[in-house]
Parts: sequence; C-alpha cells; structure tokens
Amino acid sequence: MVVDTGWLTEHIRDVPDFPLAGVMFKDITPLLGDGEALKFVVDTMADHFAGLGVEKVLGIEARGFIVAAPVAYRLGAGFVPVRKAGKLPWRVETEEYALEYGTDRLQIHADALRPGERVLVIDDVLATGGTASACARLVEKLGAKVAGLGFVIELEFLNGRSRVEAYDAMALLTYG
Repeated sequence: MVVDTGWLTEHIRDVPDFPLAGVMFKDITPLLGDGEALKFVVDTMADHFAGLGVEKVLGIEARGFIVAAPVAYRLGAGFVPVRKAGKLPWRVETEEYALEYGTDRLQIHADALRPGERVLVIDDVLATGGTASACARLVEKLGAKVAGLGFVIELEFLNGRSRVEAYDAMALLTYG
C-alpha cells in the first residue's frame, strides 16, 4: 500500500548552518508539535513494521526517542534508548560512527537486548547512515536481530541507505 506522506513537508523546518556552517538541518520539531502529523508518523511506521515480531524498539538520541517510544507502544514492544557516550548509568556497549560533520559514539545498556530478539531501530533522519549502521552493529553485538530501520526523513543525496541496505529501511520523506 502506498501512503501519501508529502503533506508532512509542511511540518519540516530548514535550519541553515546547523550544527556547522554548510549543513542544512532538517528540524522535525514543528512536526512533533502537530498532533495530526505526529500521529500519522507513529501510525505509519508502526503499520509498516507490524507483523515482523518486533520485541524491542530502539530510539536514537534524541529525536529518535520521541518517535520510537510511541511506535514501541503501538507494536506492544519494549523501548530501548541508544544514547551518546557517557549518558547511560550502567554497563554499556559502545560503537563509534561517522556522520556528515564529524564522528561520535553511541552506547546501549549491555543488558538491553536478549540474543535472538527482533529489534526495530528508529531515528529522525537517515543522512550518511553512520548513526543507523552503528545502532545495527550494537544490536548485533548483543546477539539480537535487526527487524528494520525507520526514519522520518532520508537525505538521499548523502547516500546513507547504502550503509543500511542489508535491512528493511523505510523513510516517510525523502529529500534528494
């Protein structure tokens, strides 16, 4: 089934030179503040991944948390935060990744996933694919399986999909 998502572009704000000069940041804050748009995003993502036996939904800090938690609720799955280094209070697994303007590290609690669990990874934007592929590696490091990857936005010109092509990845909006 094809779903019309084009109207969501009205709820995406372009912020030039953030976080660095030359970067055009796609801000989903207006989308999050609109009840109809947020409900549509959550429902469409949950519907796309329904039936895959998802047991946990990972939300990538920070905007990924906002979408992932209600998707987890809709799927009857648990929610797991994946955070930047130093933010989780217990034993962690760590992955370093490259993004369009530098490098960073992501962490997950070492006991957040069980071997064989089916996991959905959610974030706001698929850009270079560094963050998403780092999350997939964290899932696999803990012995779980990536059931899919969901994004509100894909920046197609950064070719991030090539780094996650082994997975069922969907984006509601694509910017070429």
